[in-house]
Amino acid sequence: MLSREIFVGVIRWLALVPAVVLHEVAHGWIAWHLGDPTAKSRGRLSLNPLGHIDPIGTILLPAILLVTRAGFLIGYAKPVPVDPTYFRNPLKGMLYTAAAGPGTSLLLAAFMTIFVRLVLLAVPESAIVDDAIGFEVLRSVPGFCYYFVLWNIVLTVFNLIPIPPLDGSKILAYFLSANGRRILTSIERYGFLVLLVVLLVESRAGGGPLSWLLENTVSGWHTFFGVKWSAAVYLFMQ
Repeated sequence: MLSREIFVGVIRWLALVPAVVLHEVAHGWIAWHLGDPTAKSRGRLSLNPLGHIDPIGTILLPAILLVTRAGFLIGYAKPVPVDPTYFRNPLKGMLYTAAAGPGTSLLLAAFMTIFVRLVLLAVPESAIVDDAIGFEVLRSVPGFCYYFVLWNIVLTVFNLIPIPPLDGSKILAYFLSANGRRILTSIERYGFLVLLVVLLVESRAGGGPLSWLLENTVSGWHTFFGVKWSAAVYLFMQ
């Protein structure tokens, strides 16, 4: 039913909001603790989603991709401002700041997976398969948590790709020579365009290395959900 699809879709996108916000706040929080007050002074350590909305990356770009039926969807929050000159060791400071986002997303996915599995130990199977309204609402909670975990896994893997301006490129920069860092910096202005082209090519080809990596990582994580959670999510999506 269309109404059901809309409901599941709303839950899915609502789960994305805290995943993205916490990912971004992690960057600013680590930078702040390493001596850079820029993100804090600009209100970017707030958990208010409105403070992280980028008019182009959060609204316009996804809308254009949806309208044009590009075959993939990508967006981004307002980039967290970081000034590496505040760091005692700018190169290492940027490494820690960049790694904070994917690292936080991975920890959130792991924590939520463990938490829900433990909670479901106390939930009888009848509460999962019952079609009563109360249990229908109850299934929405593991449904939301399920998508929260998946979004965090996607954010982890996607942001570790070493293409500017993704976090992976800043992590890679720490391990490169000075000349390698200069080359990486020189292509940063074209990085997002390169990323869009890669996604478009993979979409038109029906898959590619990036799609394979994301799909297999998400698929592999499914083994941690367990029977009860998987059943609840399956019924939630029906």
